[in-house]
Amino acid sequence: MATVPGQLIWEIVKKNSCFLVKEFGNGTASVQFSKESNNLYNVNSYKHSGLANRKTVTIEGGKDNAVVLATTKTKKQNKPGSLLHKSVMKKEFRDMAKAISNQVDWLAADSISLVLLPLIIGVGDNYYRPDLKNAALARLSAVHRSLKVAKSGVKKRNRQSSKISRK
Repeated sequence: MATVPGQLIWEIVKKNSCFLVKEFGNGTASVQFSKESNNLYNVNSYKHSGLANRKTVTIEGGKDNAVVLATTKTKKQNKPGSLLHKSVMKKEFRDMAKAISNQVDWLAADSISLVLLPLIIGVGDNYYRPDLKNAALARLSAVHRSLKVAKSGVKKRNRQSSKISRK
């Protein structure tokens, strides 16, 4: 079975798809967003489309303050069940961001932990999608920020309520 070219898919879904969200601004200005799972910026464009591109990167929140990185396998396009290569990262934020931004060589990859290796493979030196590096860093930052739990300290007692109850 032959795969359909990405440009043809984009021409079909760019104006009408179930993931499309249209927001209307001032006057005739409108913004189109997309709810696709592999769209890092959630913008309706060919560059960021998870449906039209063969190589996509997804960063999502997981369990126990973990971040899940998923990249698509280019040779499994006809098998949706095994399309994504998922890896769970439980490292510090700086380590994850450094792995994305440095684009580490394969020769230096043996000094990096095996948890971060799929991240390096996903956006690294093998030219998977170097144009999505900034988008991946922005999504990683947003996901990491959303996973932080607010510290619960001792709640201050309302002094006025105790004074009213004494009378």
